[in-house]
Amino acid sequence: MARKSKSTSAAALEARVHDTVLTRGNGGELHQTAGEETPVLTTAHGVPVSDDQNSLKAGTRGPVLLEDFHFREKIFHFDHERIPERVVHARGYGAHGYFEAYEGLAKYTKADLFQRPGEKTPAFVRFSTVAGSKGSFDLARDVRGFAVKIYTQEGNWDLVGNNIPVFFIQDAIKFPDIIHSVKPEPDRGFPQAQSAHDNFWDFISLTPESMHMIMWTMSDRAIPRSFRFMEGFGVHTFRLLNEEDKSTFVKFIWKPKQGLQSVVWNEAVKINGADPDFHRRDLWNAIQTGDYPEWELCVQLFDQDFADTFDFDILDPTKIIPEEIIAPIPVGRLVLDRMPDNFFAETEQVAFMTQNVPPGIDFSNDPLLQGRNFSYLDTQIKRLGSTNFTHLPINAPKCPFHHFQQDGHMAQRNPVGRANYQPNSWDAGPREDPKRGHRAYPEAIEGAKTRLRAESFADHYSQARQFFDSQTVHEQKHIAMALTFELSKVETPVIRERMVAHLLNIDPGLAETVAKKLGMDELPEPADAAVAPRDDLPASDALSIIKNGPESFAGRKVGILVTDGCDAALVDQLGAALEGEGATFEFIAPKIGGVTASDGTPIIAHHMIDGGPSVLFDAVAVLISEEGADLLIGEAAARDFVADAFAHCKFIAHSAAAKPLFAKAGILEDLDEGVMLLEDAATATEFVKACRSLRLWAREDATKL
Repeated sequence: MARKSKSTSAAALEARVHDTVLTRGNGGELHQTAGEETPVLTTAHGVPVSDDQNSLKAGTRGPVLLEDFHFREKIFHFDHERIPERVVHARGYGAHGYFEAYEGLAKYTKADLFQRPGEKTPAFVRFSTVAGSKGSFDLARDVRGFAVKIYTQEGNWDLVGNNIPVFFIQDAIKFPDIIHSVKPEPDRGFPQAQSAHDNFWDFISLTPESMHMIMWTMSDRAIPRSFRFMEGFGVHTFRLLNEEDKSTFVKFIWKPKQGLQSVVWNEAVKINGADPDFHRRDLWNAIQTGDYPEWELCVQLFDQDFADTFDFDILDPTKIIPEEIIAPIPVGRLVLDRMPDNFFAETEQVAFMTQNVPPGIDFSNDPLLQGRNFSYLDTQIKRLGSTNFTHLPINAPKCPFHHFQQDGHMAQRNPVGRANYQPNSWDAGPREDPKRGHRAYPEAIEGAKTRLRAESFADHYSQARQFFDSQTVHEQKHIAMALTFELSKVETPVIRERMVAHLLNIDPGLAETVAKKLGMDELPEPADAAVAPRDDLPASDALSIIKNGPESFAGRKVGILVTDGCDAALVDQLGAALEGEGATFEFIAPKIGGVTASDGTPIIAHHMIDGGPSVLFDAVAVLISEEGADLLIGEAAARDFVADAFAHCKFIAHSAAAKPLFAKAGILEDLDEGVMLLEDAATATEFVKACRSLRLWAREDATKL
């Protein structure tokens, strides 16, 4: 594919876009310079703004300063844009459980919950999508929130993370912009819960720092099969402090005990139509049946020497530390074993804040984390209507607490006695404790007050390339398909061209594939890069979903399509094999009343064929009689049941009588080793063993989704 000359390329970003000149800062970010007809950006009070890309810091790598009135106003207004649902993470689902520490971590942290191995600490977890409203669907292509509140004996710890370890932006001052761009376009109110539109990709194509995150969100990580089968990340670098206030940097990772699993895009679209509450229902059913989801909390620990020598800045939230460089250490487990008594009182009213950390855990100067710490309290006050949101049971600490805060809207407790201040002469009320209290790491801070991005934040492409290189061939194909789909919905050609220019810095083959599918006759020049992309970063197996799948089929579900006269022995043998594996199954039948098996046994159906498509299951079995096959070949839903399962690379078990249905569905000539004939208990067991692989990916090479 030929390339355009740079003068006509969208990669020549130092040109006018919508009458605005775009120039690059020292970190590769874009700055806007007003043209003759372009108004100057101001605060709401009319004060001209000098820099809308970076918050005010003490030095380029220092903490964000409280005096940054522009950031404060911008984030304040953003926090108050929605009532009553959350501005982001509106669609969520939660569950109660506990955190159990493994061996003590006193060497690294004095945090109370890590001091006594085997002790169980109450926890509440809320999973969510980011972009959609409360009424949107579960299987949107989106980041998933993974927020954990642990009620420790020294206060609540909120580890407010995502299922992706990086983020779109490096500085919190840009958070309103990224969310505004992905939300429904304000003049038309759509699309809902989708990033496939001009505003989002316009912002992304003008924000090179987003390229690593884009690789993650265009991958299968953004369409998980279940909350139970996804990782969680604290995203930022934090600090652990021990009793001597010695600091160790830390990144937090939740690893699911049942392995990683996602869906394919065609499957996600159909699940959203068949069951928009698919993730909610899955978590509810798992806990109600005693299949409690479980994760291990792992930590990547490193010191200042590592931070100073690592290839990337550990304060940059668009970067990871590959697990091959610092192996995650398991330090405890999280088990979810109880659903809320009331969805609104708990899941909706729970308030997470990154600044909630117990003594022994502290913050780094990551500018995105610093901004979140500043923002979240304001958000909760707006959303829950009062500074007293901590009085709600779901938010209240479960340890003793004492303070002088009083009154306010809907106060349910107030200081008792005469003194509501300190110091006081009455020897009344709580007092601070310099030893037990939370202490910040006494880091020396130097530098001029500035709105610059650190030069060490400037490499926007190398880890994006590393992520893509770490995927299997099929996962890379899915990324290309996702980019093609999303950009095909973008109406403005220059936006598509700018994105392809960025992709050329990540993987030329990926860029050419996307450009070809978008009908672009010529490739643009690669986007200007503040730091030349590296090609020497080794692939990381930890970044692939397929390489981190489960070791068994436990926790998964098989859909068994049955008809009158189905072989009762085969049904029982398959059910026994699945139960022995720790998997579940549900019956699909022509009628919801069920069917009568060959031995006269009634089988009650969970779904009728029109309401139980194969996309709802991890694998399927078609155990029908010859008469049943004659009935089903005339049913479009039955044909789709097997055709979709085959197209989505699922394992399919079947009775001999099912072949006419396969023929009618158009797949009989393409059957492979993933389509298995059941004849007895032994073949049922072999089928379940095969299902441990979740999908037969080789089939995808010959199947167009």
